[in-house]
Amino acid sequence: MTFDLKPGERLDDLQTKNLRIIQSDEVFSFSLDAVLLAHYVSLRNRDRVLDMGTGNGVIPLLLASRSDLPRREEIVGLELQERLADMAQRNVSGNELEHTIKIVQGDLREAIQHFGHESFDVVTCNPPYRPAGIGDASVNPHIAIARFELTCTLEDVIVNAAKLLKFNGKFAMVHRPDRLPDIIALMRTHRLEPKRLLLVHPRAHLRPNILLIEGIKGGKPELRIDPPLLVHTDDGVYTQAIQDIYAGRGEFAR
Repeated sequence: MTFDLKPGERLDDLQTKNLRIIQSDEVFSFSLDAVLLAHYVSLRNRDRVLDMGTGNGVIPLLLASRSDLPRREEIVGLELQERLADMAQRNVSGNELEHTIKIVQGDLREAIQHFGHESFDVVTCNPPYRPAGIGDASVNPHIAIARFELTCTLEDVIVNAAKLLKFNGKFAMVHRPDRLPDIIALMRTHRLEPKRLLLVHPRAHLRPNILLIEGIKGGKPELRIDPPLLVHTDDGVYTQAIQDIYAGRGEFAR
């Protein structure tokens, strides 16, 4: 493996399948949210997958590493920012995954123009969590775009996912629990019926701060709420469940 590092970048270990990832403190780095989403989404062999707002490509890399999918058609990462799209492409090349992953620079709001209607079996997204105007967005612009709905809203994500998915295709997203009413309302409005929901708690005695949700385009109403996932023990270390997920051993109930 050979990685093309640029000034200010570093090479981190993804801790699974010998994968490495280029990151930089100057742009938004991936977090546990992305790792959970990549392992939560339901996939089948030969699914064509789109990760919207892929950043440095961490979710496509992790999807490609899943041992439960010995055969896959294509994983596409769509990223608006030129710098991050370039980083994602170098991550794909460095990990020698060009045969599986394709990186496209573009706006998810114009994704239909890139790919066409109903062109994917699965769409994933780790979108910005906070609406524009809430909180301090006066940070590095790369980080601000990742955190705040400056270039796309929650509705933009769901509307375009619905257009891109085939009938019975799956949409999976990671977000914040306080946005759950908006998420479910928008998904149902655009025929992405919520089917699975998981709440992630930082510790057993604390409220959840992450949610994972999966819906099916044109699916029938029936939402299954999975048992809660705990991130840390009372001692502040990762629970065994989280350690297994990072190592690629963790399996969510499907």
